[in-house]
Amino acid sequence: MLQDMTPGLEDAVNKETLTGYIGFDPTAPSLTIGNYVQVMLLSLFQRSGHKPIILMGGATGRIGDPSGKDKERELKSEEVLDRNLAFQKKQFDKFLDFEGPNAAVVVNNYDFYKDMNVLNFLRKVGKTLTVNYMMSKESVKKRIETGISFTEFSYQLLQGYDFQCLFEEYGCKLQMGGSDQWGNITAGTEFIRKNLGEAAFAATTPLLTKSDGKKFGKSEKGNIWLDPNMTSPYKFYQFWINADDADIPTFTRYFTLLSQQEVEAREQDLADDPRELKRLLAEELTKRVHSQEDYESVLQVSELLFNRKAGKDTLMKLSKQDLKTVAEEIPSFNIQKDSLSSGLNIVDLLSEATQVVNSKGDARRAIKNNAISVNKDKIGSHETIINGESLLHGQYLMVENGKKNKFMIIAE
Repeated sequence: MLQDMTPGLEDAVNKETLTGYIGFDPTAPSLTIGNYVQVMLLSLFQRSGHKPIILMGGATGRIGDPSGKDKERELKSEEVLDRNLAFQKKQFDKFLDFEGPNAAVVVNNYDFYKDMNVLNFLRKVGKTLTVNYMMSKESVKKRIETGISFTEFSYQLLQGYDFQCLFEEYGCKLQMGGSDQWGNITAGTEFIRKNLGEAAFAATTPLLTKSDGKKFGKSEKGNIWLDPNMTSPYKFYQFWINADDADIPTFTRYFTLLSQQEVEAREQDLADDPRELKRLLAEELTKRVHSQEDYESVLQVSELLFNRKAGKDTLMKLSKQDLKTVAEEIPSFNIQKDSLSSGLNIVDLLSEATQVVNSKGDARRAIKNNAISVNKDKIGSHETIINGESLLHGQYLMVENGKKNKFMIIAE
């Protein structure tokens, strides 16, 4: 997980209990898998006996970090940022220990600036770094040709001053983050050196990327969120199951809580079974990020979708949320719930209310061939009536046409 670090850090973490922090700007409504790399870094840091600080970017989120972006960010409203911050703060409760001698602490950097006017900021903060120093940072150099606002140019001043404030208030000597933050983080060590005459440390991790080289940014398509309402536990689980075989050793080292010896032994034992390596990682992460109950639900949904022998007992165990997940994975049709109040002929349901089959003739032939099932019950007659009592959880009907073709009907 280590990409860069400042000299002396390894000696420092081995001889004393350090306080270290990572900043999270609330520019998205939830933490992502990309953020989870940094969450894991804080977790491992804490498990090694050190004290983690989560710095929520109530101030920096209002400005926008130019790092890793080739154009100006669109600023979020203060209301959206505050809502995002409150939600992300709750997510951290699941991953770090907030009690005990090295309990995690949450700090909002808005508190550093809320009583500071612009003149005080320029005298106290802006005087610390030269423009030459700031322009030498990679995140700024990349944007000089395409354009960078003074707002985003000044971002590293805030991040540098954040580190100074945490050093003074909490004795925080280490800032960590993704590799794209190296320039901002070392600006902080410079703040502490110049303004306080003290030494501080920096460490970064490689950015998490997919097998195609794209990073998991909050605004990138196909992102994996830690909020189950944005990425369901099923989709979360399937992401790891469907990951490229070549990515699994890296993903495992980023996200497992197993020891180095356990990981290496497991990889040796399963060298010829990459799918099982993926399954074990998917199980560990789904339980930790979501819950044991969610993991069991994922298995039930997977059983229904992929096991052709799965029967009615499997279907009936699914919760309403599980059925919603199933509906997102197979072709689905919406119908009016009122249309079922007096009953709807199965042929009309298959061919007119939905497009499970192309015509009434196709519907009758499929029924005659014993191919149609509703909620795992075979339909034996084209005169069968489907009514509201058949709805699972008052909303869903699962229709199958043969062994392979599954459909979900959603009554609204």
